[in-house]
Amino acid sequence: MSIRVVLDTNIFISGIFWKDNYCSQIIDAWRAQKIKVISSPETVQELVETLRDFKIEMPEEMIQEWRKIIIENTLMVVPTEKMDIVKKDPKDNKFFEAAVAGKAHYIISQDKKHVLFIHEFRGIKTIHPEEFVKLL
Repeated sequence: MSIRVVLDTNIFISGIFWKDNYCSQIIDAWRAQKIKVISSPETVQELVETLRDFKIEMPEEMIQEWRKIIIENTLMVVPTEKMDIVKKDPKDNKFFEAAVAGKAHYIISQDKKHVLFIHEFRGIKTIHPEEFVKLL
């Protein structure tokens, strides 16, 4: 059974725009099917919006290509349960909702103030990319 993870938007951004870092290693592990990534319409939408507004410009065709790759190569879930776990940044609840719906083992994030602040929720651990790569 492969490890099931939810990737915070910051993991995709760091892994897409910069190579040879922990985030790009996680993207590579996903592409090599060593891990199963769980996404939801909300997490995909946040990534698309972030790519569009990012300081490093990316052509719309490439943004749509990433959207397509994620939708086709992740376990897409539609969360049925709304969460109110991340008090300081409620929009981060979408990662926990996707994780619960997809029965994830981990939420991988670089967001220490909000996502990683919640160390574990319903048996789903939040983990920094460096720690996760060491697990692999």
